Amino acid sequence: MKATIYDIAREAGVSIATVSQVINGKGKISEKRRAEIMEIMERLHYQPSAIAAALTGKQTYTLGLLVPDISNPYFAELARAVEDRSRQLGYSVVICSTDNKDERVERYLNLLQQKRVDGMMIGTGIENAEILSPLLQQSMPVALIARHMPALSVHTVTIDDMLGGILAAQHLLELGHTRLAVLSEPSKVSSSQERVRGFREALQRAGHVLERDQIRESAADLGSAKQEALRLLGEENHPTGIFCCNDIQAIGALQAAKELGLRVPRDVSIIGFDNTILASVTSPPLTTIAQPIEDLGRRAVDLLIDELKDEQKAPQKIVLKPELVVRDSAGQAPAELRK
Repeated sequence: MKATIYDIAREAGVSIATVSQVINGKGKISEKRRAEIMEIMERLHYQPSAIAAALTGKQTYTLGLLVPDISNPYFAELARAVEDRSRQLGYSVVICSTDNKDERVERYLNLLQQKRVDGMMIGTGIENAEILSPLLQQSMPVALIARHMPALSVHTVTIDDMLGGILAAQHLLELGHTRLAVLSEPSKVSSSQERVRGFREALQRAGHVLERDQIRESAADLGSAKQEALRLLGEENHPTGIFCCNDIQAIGALQAAKELGLRVPRDVSIIGFDNTILASVTSPPLTTIAQPIEDLGRRAVDLLIDELKDEQKAPQKIVLKPELVVRDSAGQAPAELRK
């Protein structure tokens, strides 16, 4: 038999009103007691009626999350962080993969609005920001994750992408590399563009110029990244150091180097970005710029739910710091090329 709110109250030894306050995220209830009641709800498989809530205009305790590709380890880890934090606070998450295509973004946004989600988290590239206008017109809480859209008045949780690019450039320069290149995502992915900007500016400060043809774009999948890296590394006087704007692209570059008979890091050094679980198991292990992925997801959820509780209305911008994680895929430049 399906558990009711009365069953939860009886098991917890509290009033129905207290259980209702836990469900609605309200009331002056200690975090310990709230967690105990939520554990009972989970154990008894109690689920408030989302359909009834939607029909009456109440909260459905459901959030939407849009990412480019849930099979990408970075977005899988981000989605898990969002889901874990949401669950702690009594919310469920609907996750949609967009492939960074505006038509898919628009379709999923419409679908999630029909499902009456309470808030939306956007972790995907969007070329036309007007797609988000209907959400803002309805005053739906929105949080961008690892994306930059300064023209939109929404919550933003991101990292200092430019600093990440600077850290990558400084590390390669310290290793003596001067023939450098970047493997970037397409221009609609603002985070990648900021990483490239930081990389280029760090080189300029050190007296080096990153030419346009030394910046190559590919989709954030292994096949596309490998093919672009094969073209880059197959050129005469190929770069000895490559900065990739995500770990998937870096792994594609590792595969390309191996196929061309180049040794990493002796012949070419490769740096990634994200520090996903794959970075430590590649051969060689990947030097990368680490994002605080769990913190990104947790803070985005907190911003949405704070707004839903009327505790924080004004859009907030949170910028977290990336860190260089040194492993074995980046080493000293060939002696004859060091300056």
